[in-house]
Amino acid sequence: MADKPKSVDDYLATVTHADKRAALQRLREIIRAAAPKAEEGISYRIPTFRQHGMLVGFGATRHHCSFYLLSNSTVADHKEELAGYDTSTGTIRFQPETPLPVALVRKLVKARIKENESGG
Repeated sequence: MADKPKSVDDYLATVTHADKRAALQRLREIIRAAAPKAEEGISYRIPTFRQHGMLVGFGATRHHCSFYLLSNSTVADHKEELAGYDTSTGTIRFQPETPLPVALVRKLVKARIKENESGG
């Protein structure tokens, strides 16, 4: 990705693997539905959503897709639900053929909205 993407659509157009692009597009749709007031944009060269501050983001790497919660506490607060996933501080990694469950993404986005609204 030599050029900085200017929009989420630009970013997705640079994802060369169709399965990763499809998984990220689906994740985008779930996030939009869970956070209809959030604004889409690009930050740190990845697609992000903002609502009362940075909310969540997503991206693709050579080996996986990532869902960025942009919050250490949200990952920690949901560690039992995330036990089967590859996580690190503020990030959940997944393979495109095994996308994150819709209900889990919704729950995590709602938790991030609540965290941002409370100033956390």
